[in-house]
Amino acid sequence: MTGTTPKTVYYTATTLDGYIADAEDSLDWLFVQDIDQDGPMNYNAFIADVGALVMGATTYEWIRARIAEGREKWSYSVPTTVVTHRDLPAVEGADLRFASGDVAAVHADLVAAAGGRDVWVVGGGDLAGQFADAGLLDEIVAAIAPVTLGEGRAIFPRRYALRLLDVARNGDFACARYAVVGPRTTDWSG
Repeated sequence: MTGTTPKTVYYTATTLDGYIADAEDSLDWLFVQDIDQDGPMNYNAFIADVGALVMGATTYEWIRARIAEGREKWSYSVPTTVVTHRDLPAVEGADLRFASGDVAAVHADLVAAAGGRDVWVVGGGDLAGQFADAGLLDEIVAAIAPVTLGEGRAIFPRRYALRLLDVARNGDFACARYAVVGPRTTDWSG
């Protein structure tokens, strides 16, 4: 990332109909999809530039439950902030911070913790929308899977204009990187 300006990026996977999780907050639909770990817009290349990450309570609880079940371990080596209004238990050995309130104050702490690297908004879609509403979300990177759910957690429940920066195929996924332009009103012209 040398020589580039750090960004705040919402990097996620979504179904074709725009859901990041099903109605029960499950991501089981995601783990059966084929993806090339070294292909375009892959996770390892993305995470190499990340210095801090932020997630909502639902995402954190989903990860924590999988850890408790022995299905995975805490996989983040950078400072992680969980935005929540509840008291949540920490994952042992994780560099966790818990925050609530205005995301602008949270963002300032994230940027400081990132040490000149990118900030990753892990999830969910509403949290990413809050950063966008505050003018603090630079990009959305979405890996679009060839599956539909019909209902669930929306990828980005806001009306926003985006500008396509890059598109690629990675295994079963159509991957797209967008710049966040700004909120859209009912006027969709120019």
